[in-house]
Amino acid sequence: MSLLIDINGGIARFTLNRPEVHNAFDEVVIAELRDAYDRAATDASVRAIVLQAMGKSFSSGGDLNWMKRMAGFSYEENLADARSLAGLMRAIDCSPKPTLVRVQGSAFAGALGLIACSDIAIAVPEAEFAVTEVRVGLVPGVISPYLVRAMGARQARRWFLTGERFSAAQAQAMNLLHDVAPADQLDDAIARTLELLLKAGPEAVKGTKTLVAAVDRPIDDEVVDGTAARIAAARAGAEGREGVAAFLEKSKPSWLVSKP
Repeated sequence: MSLLIDINGGIARFTLNRPEVHNAFDEVVIAELRDAYDRAATDASVRAIVLQAMGKSFSSGGDLNWMKRMAGFSYEENLADARSLAGLMRAIDCSPKPTLVRVQGSAFAGALGLIACSDIAIAVPEAEFAVTEVRVGLVPGVISPYLVRAMGARQARRWFLTGERFSAAQAQAMNLLHDVAPADQLDDAIARTLELLLKAGPEAVKGTKTLVAAVDRPIDDEVVDGTAARIAAARAGAEGREGVAAFLEKSKPSWLVSKP
């Protein structure tokens, strides 16, 4: 199977399982990932999602055979295909569940979109990255909004235009990664993050994700009024009342689960 799915202890783990081709993705992998994220979004038992990969590489981006087929497609066929990948990126970005990505190896081209769409990204120091589309006469189309948001337009111009490789340390410095951990400590870093996420109220997490998206714009009266309305709704909601009461009473809210 090209995608392995494991749901246990509130954590959904999606594992890219094509190490023989450096976990390159094609239309089948894209469809499987989209379905997995969509299902997890509505599964009440899932509290967080981890995307990871088997083998040496995280992902080399688009599969060569897939790209060869696309070269023979019409514009309309290419548009439909590109919209499928865009839909996957959107599903990850807008998931109501926290999304993590465990980057155990290098990631290139479209794979950087999977990283930039995720809420939290942790990689090993040896991982290398590159936005290589210009090397083959293409543009980093559907991944560009998420990469530009993470890296900033100034950094994106350089790395998009040159297609050169950059290190995990550089990726962290430009906000593509949140943390870098040695390979023998990578799982511990993921586990610590998951432990923190599982302490948060599920509805509060969902509301906070939509909050960040809503205020990521120039601050005006609409933004200010919207933030006031959101915190008022959270305070008046059942989860907010339970969480505050638990804090004041030094007890545990109902959503706490054991360590992943």
